[in-house]
Amino acid sequence: MATEKPKTAGPKPGIEPLDPKTDGASANILIENIERLKELFPEIVTEGKIDFDALRETLVDDIDDRPERYSFTWHGKSRARRIAQTPSTGTLRPRPEESVNWDTTQNIFIEGDNLEVLKLLQKSYHKRVKMIYIDPPYNTGKEFIYPDKYADNLETYLRYTGQLDDAGFKLTPNAETSGRYHTNWLNMMYPRLKLARNLLCDEGAVFISIDDTEVANLRKVCDEIFGEENFVTTFVWQKRTTRENRKVFSFNHDFILCFAKNKHLFQSARQLLPITDEVQERYANPDNDPRGDWQSVSLNAQAGPGRRKEQFYDVETPGGRIVSPPAGRCWIVIRERMDELIADNRVWFGADGNNVPRQKIFLSESRDGLTPHTLWTADEVGTNDSAKKQITRLFDGVSVFDTPKPVELVERIVQIATEPGDLVLDFFAGSAPLGEAVLRLSESGELARASF
Repeated sequence: MATEKPKTAGPKPGIEPLDPKTDGASANILIENIERLKELFPEIVTEGKIDFDALRETLVDDIDDRPERYSFTWHGKSRARRIAQTPSTGTLRPRPEESVNWDTTQNIFIEGDNLEVLKLLQKSYHKRVKMIYIDPPYNTGKEFIYPDKYADNLETYLRYTGQLDDAGFKLTPNAETSGRYHTNWLNMMYPRLKLARNLLCDEGAVFISIDDTEVANLRKVCDEIFGEENFVTTFVWQKRTTRENRKVFSFNHDFILCFAKNKHLFQSARQLLPITDEVQERYANPDNDPRGDWQSVSLNAQAGPGRRKEQFYDVETPGGRIVSPPAGRCWIVIRERMDELIADNRVWFGADGNNVPRQKIFLSESRDGLTPHTLWTADEVGTNDSAKKQITRLFDGVSVFDTPKPVELVERIVQIATEPGDLVLDFFAGSAPLGEAVLRLSESGELARASF
């Protein structure tokens, strides 16, 4: 975190402590899954083992065993599944001498192979994390995607990531010329996302930064792990404002995929964004409406399949002008609803009463906050460049990260996905924007959250 040195584990207020003596090995996920199957379908158990023929007979029509069916697979997927279910034999070792406020801190920073750490967290933090944000390697051909083994100690991890000078241990990036370019990345991501889902509470969600290179594959992997029905949205983030003139197109955005543990529960728990001074400045009251300041929004939308014929009609303005929807568009409400809005003085026809109608949205009715939109601009949440400048200042002018995520970007995710007291997790920490975001929001008094 921004003001604390890393530590591996320790007691947290309101959080069960991780005791290296009793939590030295991770949960055995495979055995736990088998026990769940036995509990759900006791008739499929024969001499303590799962009888798959009996399971197939029990599920009947819910099994798709056709030779040709929709699926997403790659070389090594079965092994990636096994890796996710293989227990870790690692141990979390406390480092109070390297920590600040060891007895009272609300945060934990764990150093190690994130796959092994995720396994070790399964026992104590199962279904307890509200929000996960990760910024994994984008697989641009430059990052090193290290091969997972069934047991890796910290020294191996440090060699893999280039933090130890080990003669004879060759590090090579996952180049696009590799025959298994996408496969290597998928085999790295799959078990980590599988384990991460186990840590999310029922109202929780994961947010994943990515670009065009792997966004399609990431969506398919998450569809499988979280369920297609739990896809929430894809945010578009304006990561830069300058133009890249040396390329065919200037790529100015990245994506942030959002998947929920349970979409309906997440939607109920989702928070509104605070109304800032900048937002309030957009409201005014030119017609002296007793309900106070308001801003207007369009009442027409793109016409196309799914639109009703009742959305195409003429509107008479207070000034006597007959207004139709613009070409190729229709009204977003039917005539009866439009008449209700006009009668309630919720439609603005301009100062002269002859403009195209727009709906009035009152600030007094939005006091609880603003519904987050899916396009996040540089002005709102910063850019790679603004984040790099911040970190460079922290390191006295030394550039240590090329494309870090701005803290403001992750602050927004924390604001909309968590409440005070919730746990959040980032297992691809990088420049640690999640830890910094939690620290800022907590120090501002706006939020009080715990973080890994």
